[in-house]
Amino acid sequence: MRSRNSALRTVDVARRAGCSVQQVRNLERDGVLPPAERTASGYRLYTETHVQAAVAYRALAAGTGPVEAKRIMRAAHASPGSGLLALLDAAHARLAAERRDLALARRAAEAIGAEPIEDVRPSDAMTVSELAAALGVRPSTLRHWDAEGLVVPGRTGPRGARRYAPADVRDARIVHQLRLAGHRIAPLRALMPDLRSTRRWDEVRTALAARDASINARSRSLLEAAAALAVLLPASSAAPVTAAP
Repeated sequence: MRSRNSALRTVDVARRAGCSVQQVRNLERDGVLPPAERTASGYRLYTETHVQAAVAYRALAAGTGPVEAKRIMRAAHASPGSGLLALLDAAHARLAAERRDLALARRAAEAIGAEPIEDVRPSDAMTVSELAAALGVRPSTLRHWDAEGLVVPGRTGPRGARRYAPADVRDARIVHQLRLAGHRIAPLRALMPDLRSTRRWDEVRTALAARDASINARSRSLLEAAAALAVLLPASSAAPVTAAP
């Protein structure tokens, strides 16, 4: 078995980390891997530390995206203390927030799908400001949904003020929850006509389940990244933190 500091070629790191030779070079260039030593003829000499850093990066990229993964890896090399831990905590917090939003979207989708809108009264209608406050969004968001054809209210008065009938309010609640769950505007535009008649709720459930699977996969990737970082950090050259006298 190689020691931690045994010299490895670029291709060795690429094979063990599951990436290409060019990706290894790019990761070193971007500060994801610490600088490699060079031979007299210019060949890179990598170590187990570089392999572990590449493995950690790939897991982080799957969990947080490549931009945030590079930021975390640079912190791991530069100052693997509270700064690095704060970045990891923030990544986990974002996933936790997505889970909460998804749970809300599931409950709301089921409730809204079964919500009756018959026997409504004219007084049940809402203005754009009232509906925005009820949903916790900006009025400009509702105007954007109107422009995109997602929730198109009626107009009243000489100035054509928006007036959301109960059916429009229901549509807005559906759009709001599915947007929280990660649905994009274009697919929602195609889906809303059938959602209004509750003919495609199975498709909504399938989409929400796919979102759940995506969150689980990213959470597992963060777990794997943490394990790889735990092996990498003892080799850090960061100075220890000492208590103030």
